[in-house]
Amino acid sequence: MAMAVFVAVGCSGNANDPAASNQQAPAEAPADGSPPARPRVVALGDSLTAGLGLLEQQAYPALLQRTIDSEGFQFEVVNAGVSGDTSAGGLRRLDWALEGDVRVLIVALGANDGLRGLSVAEMKKNLSEIINRAKERNVVVILAGMEAPPNYGPEYTVSYRQAFQDVAREQRTRFIPFLLAGVAGQSNLNQGDGVHPTAEGAALMAETVWRVLRPVLDEMATS
Repeated sequence: MAMAVFVAVGCSGNANDPAASNQQAPAEAPADGSPPARPRVVALGDSLTAGLGLLEQQAYPALLQRTIDSEGFQFEVVNAGVSGDTSAGGLRRLDWALEGDVRVLIVALGANDGLRGLSVAEMKKNLSEIINRAKERNVVVILAGMEAPPNYGPEYTVSYRQAFQDVAREQRTRFIPFLLAGVAGQSNLNQGDGVHPTAEGAALMAETVWRVLRPVLDEMATS
């Protein structure tokens, strides 16, 4: 089942040569002559990450890749989005998502938990476990928050929103308060189902993520 999008609430390098300042030392080329593998930025999520209803190159991870390349960073963005996935599903496939030289993990899960009215405590536990296991591998984590639908009542909505904030604070991880900021509830930025972003909406999502991801890559490029 595809996830639902909820109505939003509330929510440098050398200036003369930015590409040069962001450029990392090239990896050693494999013996077979193929291009060297680049360190990875993995986007672990659901249909919003997978880009349901969009072309592959229109999903926000692909747009992040385009920006990363244009800025001169040497990273590969991996789209690990699976439509309908919950926080528990993301936890189950985490080991697969972290295969290879993963440096950054964007965790954009929980929307389907909210859509189905699943336990907020369990969602919080799953997100914390994902972050802990990524940290054990020295992976930098960016957590993206979501909003719950109003039909489960204000108590659920508030506790759901608070869970993301609590996890980010307790885990001391970088935080995007709302992945769909400026997109949710805007009919011109969502597909006919009123749920999944259009290409224009996905572009705004990419900008939202990039504002948090960019400083992380800057630090890695200069360390």
